[in-house]
Amino acid sequence: MKKIVTSILALAVITLSCFALTGCGQQKEAVKVINIPLTEEEYAFGVDKNQPELLAKVNEFIAKIQSDGTFDAICNNYFGDGTPKPVASAELDASKDQLVVATNAGFEPFEYMAGDQYLGIDMEIAELLAKELGKELVISNMEFEAVCLSVGQSKADIAMAGLTIKEDRKEYVTFSDKYYNAAQMIIAKSKDKTFDDCTTADEVAAILSGFPSDKKIGVQTGTTGQFYVEGDPDWGFEGFATKCVGYKSGSLAVQDMLNGNIDYVIIDEAPAHSIVKAINELN
Repeated sequence: MKKIVTSILALAVITLSCFALTGCGQQKEAVKVINIPLTEEEYAFGVDKNQPELLAKVNEFIAKIQSDGTFDAICNNYFGDGTPKPVASAELDASKDQLVVATNAGFEPFEYMAGDQYLGIDMEIAELLAKELGKELVISNMEFEAVCLSVGQSKADIAMAGLTIKEDRKEYVTFSDKYYNAAQMIIAKSKDKTFDDCTTADEVAAILSGFPSDKKIGVQTGTTGQFYVEGDPDWGFEGFATKCVGYKSGSLAVQDMLNGNIDYVIIDEAPAHSIVKAINELN
């Protein structure tokens, strides 16, 4: 009897170990980006309407960093062989000369967090902009949908959050000159072959249009991905019959897809590639 009990316990340990290792040596499911741009967008910074002098300085700064190679060097930290630079935020203090930046730090590689430090293309630009202006940088992290509203209510000076220039956002901010061209892309499970034969955005859209209403597509709430799936007349997006499921970040959406709760994720191109790379490196 003692031997039997011992064998059962040993078997239980092995079984639990297999579950902990995700199926006894089986790799976790990988994901992929469907590398077809579905939209054409321009990113810009959203400046407080009551600070036209700040807008002028921001536009001058954008032109400067794009002409002297600084912007390319920052992008290389995230898309090339460079190293992302952590950016620290000061505490908000009305007695000090500060630049308050509203962002949503869940949009890698434009803004995200490592511990209590900020990283990302926008964050590195924010640090340099504050230095250029002779101000102390304060980063105010919030839900994406609140970013432009915060600036519109003068709770922040500028929105730097991978913002696509969009008419309804102009109610709250004045957009700077563009600094980055972007597009929406689909993230799918690696084994999914649905879009493998597509070569154009129209072909992808045709497949999406044929999906039933019980198909679920994840997006980051308040972003162009949501407008693309649900439809938006300002953009000329007709939308689809699929169910659109909003998340605080694209990475949460992809994780939920891997958990089997949604079918696809649509998000901006650069975050899509960053998320896919990070998840697949864990395999």
